[in-house]
Amino acid sequence: MLEVYIDGASAGNPGPSGIGIFIKGEGHHIKISEYIGETNNHIAEFIALNRALEEVEKIGSSLISMRSDSKIVVASIEKQYVKNEEYKPYLEKALQLIESIDMFFIKWIPDSQNKAADALAREAILKEK
Repeated sequence: MLEVYIDGASAGNPGPSGIGIFIKGEGHHIKISEYIGETNNHIAEFIALNRALEEVEKIGSSLISMRSDSKIVVASIEKQYVKNEEYKPYLEKALQLIESIDMFFIKWIPDSQNKAADALAREAILKEK
């Protein structure tokens, strides 16, 4: 099983943004910190989700436990619905990527349990400043 921690961060809302992804398990220990340009925090969270799913697809694991401190991302995946039209393309892409995973779980966690992904997301913003 892969444990995947994701986070998005924005310096301002909108503002310079980054994503952080921490993947561990099955012999993997992957840290991803990427600058994604100017956007808002919610979109950064969805971009982190999709980028993590793309990375998981490359690894080819069939059991994924994803953790996020974004309630909107977790609720959107669980309900397969998002009210805000702006987030719809990100949700649709995520659901498409999740279809190829045999067992996928997503869970909301508090910020205090997502420090690795948060640090990577904030580090990404600093890279571009």
